[in-house]
Amino acid sequence: MEIHVTDPKNVFFSLLSAQWDAINEMDEYFSPIHTYQVCNVMSPSQNNWLRTSWLPRDGARRIYIEVKFTLRDCNSMPGVLGTCKETFNLYYYESDRAVGSAVRENQFIKIDTIAADESFTGVDLGVRRLKLNTEVRGVGPLSRRGFYLAFQDIGACIALTSVRVYYKRCVGVSRNLAVFTDVVTGADSSSLVEVRGQCVDHAEERDTPKMYCSAEGEWLVPIGRCVCSAGFEEHTDSCVGELIQGV
Repeated sequence: MEIHVTDPKNVFFSLLSAQWDAINEMDEYFSPIHTYQVCNVMSPSQNNWLRTSWLPRDGARRIYIEVKFTLRDCNSMPGVLGTCKETFNLYYYESDRAVGSAVRENQFIKIDTIAADESFTGVDLGVRRLKLNTEVRGVGPLSRRGFYLAFQDIGACIALTSVRVYYKRCVGVSRNLAVFTDVVTGADSSSLVEVRGQCVDHAEERDTPKMYCSAEGEWLVPIGRCVCSAGFEEHTDSCVGELIQGV
């Protein structure tokens, strides 16, 4: 699963607050970008929500959310120091089906408060310098068939330019004459998923072949192996036999 949530071809976001705006504009290279923006920095006690539609889990036990965004420096705007914020909050909610507007704000679970490494000023705005930030957060374990993501603005001047949702897996490989199929990584950041390999054709187990799939999608700790059956020999991760011709 890899979903680009802010792709304008998909109607993924629900504007739960009238304060978020969907805007098409140009970046500093004059390339078109689709953004969701909010900038209510003059008024206190902001609580503006932007929510995705229901996203299928697709068998993933842990998902990753990559958010790209720009954020205005509060010090670059006069008269807003008491009300302007430089963070926003990321939430999720699990469900087995799409529930539409039935899900309430207090049902969402907070993932993290997101801050910008770089914020832009009025000078940057004048020359269309975005100062794009990228943050990635992981969520797991997931158990329902799907989930929603939500973004809460509490008084920042922010533009979401990209939201990508994905999971990691270990790609199928052959090792020690055993085949290990694709497997989704575990539910938390330290999980190791044990996978048993199947001997290739014309091979048999010497010791049970196993490997572990790490949370980063890498194969670790190969254990055991298969060996070629009698009359066959190992050649490039397979067992081949000599062609015997009759006399």
